[in-house]
Amino acid sequence: MFTLTTTSLSYHSINSIEHPSLVYFVATKTTMEVEVKLRLPDASTHQKLSDLLSPFHLQTLIQENIFFDGSNSELSSNRAVLRLRFYDVASRCVLSLKAKPVISDGVSRVSELEEPFDPVLGRACVAEPWRLLGVSSSTLLKRVREEFGVGEQGFVCLGGFRNVRSVYEWKGLKLELDESNFDFGTCYELECESLNPEKDKKVLEGFLEENGIRYKYSDVSKFGVFKSGKLPE
Repeated sequence: MFTLTTTSLSYHSINSIEHPSLVYFVATKTTMEVEVKLRLPDASTHQKLSDLLSPFHLQTLIQENIFFDGSNSELSSNRAVLRLRFYDVASRCVLSLKAKPVISDGVSRVSELEEPFDPVLGRACVAEPWRLLGVSSSTLLKRVREEFGVGEQGFVCLGGFRNVRSVYEWKGLKLELDESNFDFGTCYELECESLNPEKDKKVLEGFLEENGIRYKYSDVSKFGVFKSGKLPE
């Protein structure tokens, strides 16, 4: 994630909905996330690329992504979405707000605000989304309530999907190879965060073509795939 626009650091006591005995720091950052996104056609292509990148493997992350909207579509009507991402079952959780995504020729740009979130509280909010309104310790949720006007009717949970992300360091680039498991099928994608997406896209295209890896430019986000209820063609 790049081009930091604002940073706030605040100190909060967690209220009774969370864990009254805990106190933590919350760092909230607004960024413009710029990524190269290349979609892979099938599991065999994904495996072939995984094998090629295996010498550069750093880690594999098991992610669960759960999305929320206001009960009156306050977020989606403004091209925004609220997400809780759980890592490795529930060892870590991050709350994100993404807004006004643009994806063209395999390059994605989206404004993102994120902060760490207590995973136990996160699970409670998935089960009972109304709890999100009561999380006074979250700078991000305060902004959501104030800027998008989410009112007393609160939030609704939209559901989500699981993602297996393999992370690599290759030629100075951080590559993320994703296997996203939706209720209606599985999607495969190679992502690369980038300060110079057009240049890095050409480097990746050359590598894939040299090794006979088929790909297409992604033209929709994973959330867009989830909302559509069908895999990209």
